[in-house]
Amino acid sequence: MKVSCLQENLARGLSMVSRAVAARSVLPVLGNVLVATDEGRLKLAATNLEMGITCWIGAKVEQAGSTTVPARTFVDFVNALPNEQVGMQLDTRRMSLKLRCASFTSEIKCMDAQEFPVLPSAGAGEGIALNVDDLREMIAQVALAAATDDTRPILTGVLVKVEGETLTMAAADGFRLSVRTTKLSAAVKDPIKVIVPARALNELGRLIGDGDELVWMFLPAGRGQVIFRMKDAELSSALIEGTFPDFSPIIPKSCSTRTVMTTSQFLKACRAADIFARQASHSARLKVTPGADSTPGNLQVMATAAETGEGETVVEASVEGQAIEIAFNVKYLVDVLSIVKTPNVALETTGPASPGVIKPVGQDDFLHVIMPMHLGR
Repeated sequence: MKVSCLQENLARGLSMVSRAVAARSVLPVLGNVLVATDEGRLKLAATNLEMGITCWIGAKVEQAGSTTVPARTFVDFVNALPNEQVGMQLDTRRMSLKLRCASFTSEIKCMDAQEFPVLPSAGAGEGIALNVDDLREMIAQVALAAATDDTRPILTGVLVKVEGETLTMAAADGFRLSVRTTKLSAAVKDPIKVIVPARALNELGRLIGDGDELVWMFLPAGRGQVIFRMKDAELSSALIEGTFPDFSPIIPKSCSTRTVMTTSQFLKACRAADIFARQASHSARLKVTPGADSTPGNLQVMATAAETGEGETVVEASVEGQAIEIAFNVKYLVDVLSIVKTPNVALETTGPASPGVIKPVGQDDFLHVIMPMHLGR
């Protein structure tokens, strides 16, 4: 193998695929990046056997071939190079990859590409076209609610459901629930319901670029895998087996108090409260007071720390319904408010022991449910 490409392109490609490199594995080759020529381009790939990422970059191919290179050494060295042409040549006798860029040279020990696992391909099946902007926003709004521990593996995933022209994503960790829907450009023939690991979707969110390009989702029959294909990259992941819990009973059908306020002000109030709340399991009290006569309503966000002190922020709000005092994990509020794009946001509550619902005002396709905490006095 003998190829050359721009350092900038090589570094960008390696940063994409290296996130799928296995941190620890009994198979040494899983700590490597596959480097191979592929129809006049350079193919880079990595996998931890649960998730794989492949990307293609422009290159001048003088001699076809393939090998695998230790990821950390390869990435660190390429990042240290100037933004000039990088030449790479495989020495099959010494089983090493020689790199040259300007005055920099190196020789990195390799492993045979035959030892690298074969990554799944979409095959000839029909894919589902996903709008990049919608997909990126959906992942940001939903994946944050997935569980991060493996106590209940099913909750570490995101439910992806497709019915007709409607795509729904939902995630829950037992304390919060995010649900987002969107319309597809074309209806699917058969309903789809799968559980994709949240980590894989978060990586997909980092991979997809800007612009009008589509992301294609493939679900090869009987393989328990999902493949997302972009213009110059591909991500594959094993699906999580099992049945996602029915979340519809968790979503309140009505509310006794609806509080609407500026998203940015509510977010700042929650961040200020969390400075004190983080010493008390992130618990913060929210007190909603309706307006009277010409006086506007307000929301007080309060938190107390035994060792540090206390903080309180008052946010002007439009309140429909009765006064209420309720406690939430304020970190969860910060998480969801950070990804709300609308200028105003609504908090819907029923009682101090009932879930609260966050809804962006003017966006009916997203909601976030947060379970209440004990209201300490």
